[in-house]
Amino acid sequence: MAGRISQDTINSIHNNADIVSVVGEYTKLTRKGGNDWWGCCPFHSEKTGSFHVDNDKKFYYCFGCHASGDVIKFVMEMEKVTYVEAIDTLAKKFAIPIRYEDGPAPEVLKKDNKNEEYIELYERTASMFHYFLMETEQGKFALDYITKRGLTIETLEKFKIGYAPADRRWLKGFLRKKNFSDDFLKDSGLFSKNYPDISFFSDRLMFPIFNRNGKVVAFGGRILHPQGDNDRKYLNSPELAHYKKRETFFAFNFAKQSIRTHKKVIFCEGFMDCIAYHQCGIDYAVATCGTALTDEQINLINNFVDTVLLSFDSDGAGQNATMKAILMCRRKNISVKVIQLKGGKDPAEIMLNFGKENLTAQVNNAILDSEYLLNKLGEKYPIDTPEGKTKAALEFFDYIDALQSDIQKDSCLDQLGQAFNLKPEAVKRDFLKRQQARERVTTIRPNNKQEVKNAQITLNAELSGVIAAVAYPDQFKILRSKLNENDFKDPDAKRLFRLLETCFNKQAFSIPDILSNCDDPALVQVITGVISSGVYKDDNVGAVINDTINFIKRNQLEEQRNNLTKRIREYIVVTEDDKNQLSKLLELKVELDRQVQSLSK
Repeated sequence: MAGRISQDTINSIHNNADIVSVVGEYTKLTRKGGNDWWGCCPFHSEKTGSFHVDNDKKFYYCFGCHASGDVIKFVMEMEKVTYVEAIDTLAKKFAIPIRYEDGPAPEVLKKDNKNEEYIELYERTASMFHYFLMETEQGKFALDYITKRGLTIETLEKFKIGYAPADRRWLKGFLRKKNFSDDFLKDSGLFSKNYPDISFFSDRLMFPIFNRNGKVVAFGGRILHPQGDNDRKYLNSPELAHYKKRETFFAFNFAKQSIRTHKKVIFCEGFMDCIAYHQCGIDYAVATCGTALTDEQINLINNFVDTVLLSFDSDGAGQNATMKAILMCRRKNISVKVIQLKGGKDPAEIMLNFGKENLTAQVNNAILDSEYLLNKLGEKYPIDTPEGKTKAALEFFDYIDALQSDIQKDSCLDQLGQAFNLKPEAVKRDFLKRQQARERVTTIRPNNKQEVKNAQITLNAELSGVIAAVAYPDQFKILRSKLNENDFKDPDAKRLFRLLETCFNKQAFSIPDILSNCDDPALVQVITGVISSGVYKDDNVGAVINDTINFIKRNQLEEQRNNLTKRIREYIVVTEDDKNQLSKLLELKVELDRQVQSLSK
């Protein structure tokens, strides 16, 4: 098939792509004996790790949600890409050359290469903007502005901060000279849709937005010379094929290792807030990219942190954002604290006026989200009146709903009563009534999504033996020397044996090869779940294979014996030849009895 990735390339991916390092970018893994690694599942929220990665056998399995597969499947699921795109991603990451059986690369890879070209364009543009800021007279005003706000040259270099020239036609001319075509630049996000020669950013302080691998994929630009009230303070790159705002944090590439180490993260609203934290050594801060906080962004850090610290503005919009963020994090069972800055309007101002020690102290003094909310509700409502107390309590109930622990809920109900001088039993009665009222009005809506129903798979003696041959591929040679697919009665065991034969003949017989060629997700889950359970060991797998062979052979002999017994019972002796024939049948039954008895030992 033209453009088909060669089996040698897929084998090389399975053998050389380090599944632990790939999975470790999404969830923290801990070695627990040998080459077994465990962590919290990146596919569903949990705090007790049930996600297993077998580095020897090159697969993963979650005992909670049953997600399973090889390294290619993992990248497909996490990054929401096709099989071919996942291979391309892993090949680039581990410097594995991709070879094709015939013809050129598939169209999907050409598309992915175009995304890589856009990233290269953004990398080059970011370097050019940075040069304008640091080295030119045009960028001097911007450099003076940003250094007066307390950022050092080292920080400017680290974050590659730059300046977009005021001349809105300059960028197009510059990129044309670098051999970028107008058609290519049209969809780059760097130019106006209506006026393709006009730069999207001009006379702005430029903040490159990096992907998790440290490549520039977008920009945020701060205005320096506002011309009117309609000028937006910040202008951010639009959604692009290589840049999804909902899935990106500013500075995540710089912060990810520190987030894992400290098991906490600071969520900021602005780029400058985030950068100020980093300059003060608080390098586990990230910022949203011109959007409200999203579930996709929380999922980036969910499995690495115990606590989220919120550092949003103190104005009305900032308080609303804080409340929404608290509820979103709590629904994912993440603890939350709120940083209440004093002495300046933002971290950069505090850093400039009071130094990094002061900012660090304020981070360390962050308060629990429940305390923050009760303080704000006490300011929002007249809690010296029954009506005010009721309104405050009802709003706090939304927070309690988001908590995942009954103990936490009970504790916060007590905290609410103490804060507003309410009787604990009255608070709990109202909360219970509210819950009951919600349950009464909840309507079960039909699910329009097509349900995927997998047939129930039973782990019997036949299937168990074939899975053992998956776990220990050398054993398959023994299994296939004694059996063929027609010997199996169980349909799942028969399908899996057939698949192993195909992989064996293709000389692609590792566990990842087998999993990637299995088109039944339910069977993949059973295979990875059984192997992950540790039921097969070096010292017992041979016995499992032999038991399966004996089980099938014994069943075949018993079936032959039963058929023979029925034939003997129905046999009518008339002639001497009939008598001799019956004698031979009886001798054959005796031999079958002996063989069955031998296999039953």
